[in-house]
Amino acid sequence: MRRWTMDDVRTDLERRLERAFAVVHPGSDPVLRPSGRADLQANGAIAVAKSLGRDPADVAREIVESLDIADICDEVEISGNGFINLTYSSEYLAERLAAMAGDERLGIGFTTAPEVVVVDYSAPNVAKEMHVGHLRTTVIGDALVRMLAFLGHDVRRENHIGDWGTPFGMLIEHLIEMGEEAGAHELSTGDLTSFYQQARASFDADPEFAERSRRRVVLLQSGDEETLRLWRALVAESVRYFDVVYEKLGVLLTDDDIVGESYYNDMLASVVEELDAKGLAVVHEGAKCVFPPGFTNREGDPLPLIVQKSDGGYGYAVTDLAAIRHRVRDLGARRMLYVVGAPQTQHFQMCFAVAAMAGWMTGGVEAEHVSFGSVLGADRRMLASRSGGAVKLVELLDEAIERANAAIEERRAADPTSVSSAADAEIARMVGIGAVKYADLSTDRVRDYVFDWDRMLAFEGNTGPYLQYAHARIRSIFRRGEVPVPAPLAPHLGDPHERALALALLWFPVALDETLASYSPHKLCGYLFEVASAFTSFYENCRVLVDDERVRASRLVLCDISARVLRLGLSFLGIEAPDRM
Repeated sequence: MRRWTMDDVRTDLERRLERAFAVVHPGSDPVLRPSGRADLQANGAIAVAKSLGRDPADVAREIVESLDIADICDEVEISGNGFINLTYSSEYLAERLAAMAGDERLGIGFTTAPEVVVVDYSAPNVAKEMHVGHLRTTVIGDALVRMLAFLGHDVRRENHIGDWGTPFGMLIEHLIEMGEEAGAHELSTGDLTSFYQQARASFDADPEFAERSRRRVVLLQSGDEETLRLWRALVAESVRYFDVVYEKLGVLLTDDDIVGESYYNDMLASVVEELDAKGLAVVHEGAKCVFPPGFTNREGDPLPLIVQKSDGGYGYAVTDLAAIRHRVRDLGARRMLYVVGAPQTQHFQMCFAVAAMAGWMTGGVEAEHVSFGSVLGADRRMLASRSGGAVKLVELLDEAIERANAAIEERRAADPTSVSSAADAEIARMVGIGAVKYADLSTDRVRDYVFDWDRMLAFEGNTGPYLQYAHARIRSIFRRGEVPVPAPLAPHLGDPHERALALALLWFPVALDETLASYSPHKLCGYLFEVASAFTSFYENCRVLVDDERVRASRLVLCDISARVLRLGLSFLGIEAPDRM
């Protein structure tokens, strides 16, 4: 498995285990896993015993005899059929926590092998509304960008907007009919759907408009300056509206990250020429196609990837091939992540296969389709508005903020000691947007999920508001006690709840590593919920502001690290953590 981070409590132990395993069977994997019987369990002795034809328990005993971990673990036990159970010493955990407390990166080191990583995500269409279908690609892509950048990779955000093609003929003609000023106003106010629908209606109902639209496409593709000027105006107004949505959603995308379909327009002919020159493109039913091995249709016939249509035009497949070639050759990308819905899986598999055949993805260059499921309504169908259309993303975010504000007011009404403040509106924004993001990111990205306002805005359970509240509650300990954050020290871990929290906190780099190994933000969400739960158990069983200064300082260190882990972890997800709630 690819390792994104290296400096963590798992790696410390794993390296020692690998040396001990090598004494018995060089190159074998300890297979280190969490365990209910101990802190970790090494299961690799079973596979080693099978390959050597020996008893697993005997192999495990021989491995343990060679194991030098007295400074890390105070308990090593062999159980069952060769399982090696390992329990960290409290002294080791305390020393690692002291180092973590003094590290602004909380134990997460920089990668030793930085790469240029291109992340392709969001991709709305010009003159079309951003709807709930754009939510998952945007927040998943944004989270991966934040994590990879934190590790020191050269991350290139690319927003592959739909800004080219035959629909722009009718859109430009509609802009002319409306008048540029009126059309620009309609687009800038966010009524993109109405603009597109009006253009489509004119195209379908008026033959003269349709003919003008077709001529306009030819002018656009041939580089007519007036047509290009109108096209740029159309794109600019749409982009301004996209920016409004991105700002409200709190993602990193900017205008500088836009690399739309039009960007690759001048590269398409050379891509086809190169495929021709390499003998990969063949004419099939009048179109130029590449047949990557292993792809067949329902009848079992080879499936083509069309790179040039029979009329000489280009489709989006060749645009995606041009993007791959450009990203590798010109940007130096070693890894490309495409955060796009699951229905495009076969398309990307074929594009990646053709790119490899063409020699554009060699020498360790990798591309991965980071696919995801759909957002469903209570009826388990695609989430729709009351009118049956797609839910506008900006309206959904506004509703989230309104509902969060109502939830906060309800909590205040139930607590007579709670008072409203001028910051309530800002807190409601953080909670509402965070709730929507967390509900999405905490779901395994390959699965569909049901959009449920009550669940996502709940202050209990694995939700964004619960984690935000946990962070705020920890920070309130320092305010109420009027105590400063103590200097980094090795905390005393005499109580089992202290130890459980310590182990959870030290697992932070491991959680980030496992999240990026499969590009699955829900794993980080699950980890943060475990930290918040471990802190709750600690707080309920271990009084923090005690008279004993040593115990108080020790527990305050645990509190501070807990708040910082929650804050940094939520920031990886693009979620803000208020200090007060």
